[in-house]
Amino acid sequence: MESIELIFRDIDARNEAAVRKITVKNEQESFIETVAECLEEAALYSEWHPGAIYHVDEIIGFAMYGSFGINKDTWIDRIIIDEKFQGMGFGKQAIKQLIEIVSKAYGVNRIYLSIVDENVVARRLYEGLGFEDMDEKDSNGELLFRYTI
Repeated sequence: MESIELIFRDIDARNEAAVRKITVKNEQESFIETVAECLEEAALYSEWHPGAIYHVDEIIGFAMYGSFGINKDTWIDRIIIDEKFQGMGFGKQAIKQLIEIVSKAYGVNRIYLSIVDENVVARRLYEGLGFEDMDEKDSNGELLFRYTI
């Protein structure tokens, strides 16, 4: 399979409107917040870094990551691939690249994320990339996963 190269860019006046149009399939809506909700949260907490995911010159998704807390735990908090681009390998490639981006940006060798229990596709994807189920839930009842580099 051909290698997919994605580009992560900050969200600004040039791309914000397009990023806000990213949507997931109806059956996925209960799995993750909307991009608008993510951007509102990022505006409140400077620790979150939201970004647009591009393939060539087209926005195909959104991601948000950050590091916070007493131990400076580092999270890939949100990743959304627009419904038009799902099933093409973009999500897998985005996670691979985010692991590299986040580990370098924060100088960490452990990255966390969480998913709702019903999101079996995401679970399969994350476990296939080496994330380990921590057998714990966060304060929202989501399953916690850890990736160790």
